[in-house]
Amino acid sequence: MRALKDALGNFSGSLLDIGCGHQPYRKLVLSAPSKATKYIGLDLAENIYQQPDLVWDGRQVPLPDASVDSCLLTEVLEHCPDPEGVLREVARVLRPGGFMFLTVPFIWPIHTVPNDQFRYTPFALRRILENAGFSYPAIEATGGRHAVLALTLGLWVRRRALTSRVHVVTRAVLSFLLWPVIWLLLKMDRRPDRFEESTMIVGLSAKVFKPE
Repeated sequence: MRALKDALGNFSGSLLDIGCGHQPYRKLVLSAPSKATKYIGLDLAENIYQQPDLVWDGRQVPLPDASVDSCLLTEVLEHCPDPEGVLREVARVLRPGGFMFLTVPFIWPIHTVPNDQFRYTPFALRRILENAGFSYPAIEATGGRHAVLALTLGLWVRRRALTSRVHVVTRAVLSFLLWPVIWLLLKMDRRPDRFEESTMIVGLSAKVFKPE
């Protein structure tokens, strides 16, 4: 969320939200400092949350060339069998000078089985962005070493299997005990500004403009 808020000023005109799900960012991306004036939610026909504005097949975007000003992809590329092909589609539908913001996970459980395909390092993400036609992507970590531990603890306590009432009570107690630790870890966290040996990250964000 912090990375998206930092990028809001780059959005303008018509904004395509690819893999929009229940559209949690619709209100945010249409609010200042964003200059986006129209929101288009794109998702699969079997989207369980709500009917998207446009339906796609997960590969081809059903819009003409150079027809939108901005694109948003949050936690989508890990589900795409051909992520580079999807990014080429983004480059196709973006107008010259158009802006794209995306996020991908690095630490996250397997989810939406069997459609969880990839986890991305900054080096792989940069390569597929450049291969898709985007130059000089600004790639940043969405969380550092302390956030990784906080996330791991939170996932362990909240997503562990529950098989009895004892386990329900145990989860409640552990959640109560761990919450101050998780809060402190998140307060202490600093996102790494370089990707070096043994760097730990939660995930990545990328800000990029289509070449004029």
